[in-house]
Amino acid sequence: MKKAETLGERKIIDIILKRLEPMPQMPIPFGDDVSAFDIGSGSLAVVKTDMLVGKTDVPPQMSLWQAARKAAIMNISDFAAKGVKPAALLASLGLPRRLTGRDIEEIASGLNAGAREYGAYVIGGDTNEATDLVISCALFGVAGRNRLILRSGAEPGDIVAVTGSFGKTAAGLRILVGGMSTTERLRKRLVDSVLMPKARLKEGLALARTGAVTASIDSSDGLAWSLHEIAKASHIGFVIDTLPLADEVKDFAETFNIDPFELCLYGGEEYELVVTVKPTLFAKAKKKVPLTRIGRVTKEQSLVLKTNKRRIPIEARGWEHFKTSLSKS
Repeated sequence: MKKAETLGERKIIDIILKRLEPMPQMPIPFGDDVSAFDIGSGSLAVVKTDMLVGKTDVPPQMSLWQAARKAAIMNISDFAAKGVKPAALLASLGLPRRLTGRDIEEIASGLNAGAREYGAYVIGGDTNEATDLVISCALFGVAGRNRLILRSGAEPGDIVAVTGSFGKTAAGLRILVGGMSTTERLRKRLVDSVLMPKARLKEGLALARTGAVTASIDSSDGLAWSLHEIAKASHIGFVIDTLPLADEVKDFAETFNIDPFELCLYGGEEYELVVTVKPTLFAKAKKKVPLTRIGRVTKEQSLVLKTNKRRIPIEARGWEHFKTSLSKS
């Protein structure tokens, strides 16, 4: 039997899901960004849980306050992708014995800051001893059944777009973990993207109101993997003709002779939204939210990057627990 490090996070999830009995008439199938159950009157209770672990999710120079805030942001970003406003958060803490009272104050303050930044409240949780820092959050909200944006609605001809630029966190992690040095101005912008991530909640809620978006996902596992997840759920493909590469990443890649496409496509932890939009409503959506068009949806179920008359396959890889570590980012 293969070990977890060989299986990887996604294969492990597949094993688990095959042994679970699906709830009858599940509003959201297994494998989307959030889960939900029907509470009547056309409304859904939407839930999400995500876990931050010190070894795999907290890079050097990230404070405990920032780590706790990030634990909240991780969950809120998935709500943003579905167009759901978060209301309440539960936090289960695994705390090493070495932590001080001041450390615990930082964690509590960071959790509160992350939740309140997006209008939610921490309403309870659990605390236990652990050998590594663990902050596991469960987020709750309510949404109209017809307003929720799944991964599975993309159709051929739709425009694929993103809410921001990519590659900064991949470059920032190389600075923090790999010890790469650059100008102070560039370093701050890249490192801040890692230490102080932002969830695109305002944008997600606005896009949901337009009715223009057919599929949506948050990009925390990387742009390439996010595209593959939508393609898998919607049974479609993508031709990407414009990479949303951040200007700072171009400078960083040129300085260290790194492939900027690698940083842009296969990094992760960006927390941008990757969406598909009805062509006739793209202008309407863009008036509400600054979107960058990066390509189109195709009937052919393949993912390619089209550049300078070349068609380069976009691989199904990105951040994956058990296979990826901060040192490999």
